[in-house]
Amino acid sequence: MTQKHPDRSKGIKVLSPRLGKEEYCYVTTTGRVTGKPHKIEIWFGLNNRTLYLLSGGLDKSDWVKNMKKNPSVTVRIAKHTFRAAARIVMDGKEETMARHLLADKYQEWEQGKKLSEWARSALPVALDLIEESNP
Repeated sequence: MTQKHPDRSKGIKVLSPRLGKEEYCYVTTTGRVTGKPHKIEIWFGLNNRTLYLLSGGLDKSDWVKNMKKNPSVTVRIAKHTFRAAARIVMDGKEETMARHLLADKYQEWEQGKKLSEWARSALPVALDLIEESNP
C-alpha cells in the first residue's frame, strides 16, 4: 500500500460536492487469499479527489489487509464508480483532517469539541481516485 500522496487523479474531472454528501460508499478490494472481489459498505469523507475511511478494526480489518496486499480498489458513490489507489494515512496534518472530516459528517463534531473514541483511534485510510469508470 503506497504511503505517499501521489497525484494519480489526472483522469478525474472536478467532483460534484453532492458526492461527498452521500451517506455511504462501496469499496471493492481484491481478496488477499482468494483473489476474489470483496465489497464493503462504509462511511467516508471526501476531500478533493481523495476519499477518507476510518477502520475501527485498525489494520486487522479484512478490507485493510486486502488493500495492503493490493492497493488497487474500486469505489462506488451513488451511481459513480472510480478506480482508486489505497494507502494508510501517515502524514499528521492529513490524518487530523481525515478524522475531523468524518467526525463532522457522521457525529456532528465541531471545532473545540473532543473527538469520539472511534474518530480518535480508528485507522485512517485514503483512497486516491484515479479515474471514473462510468463518467
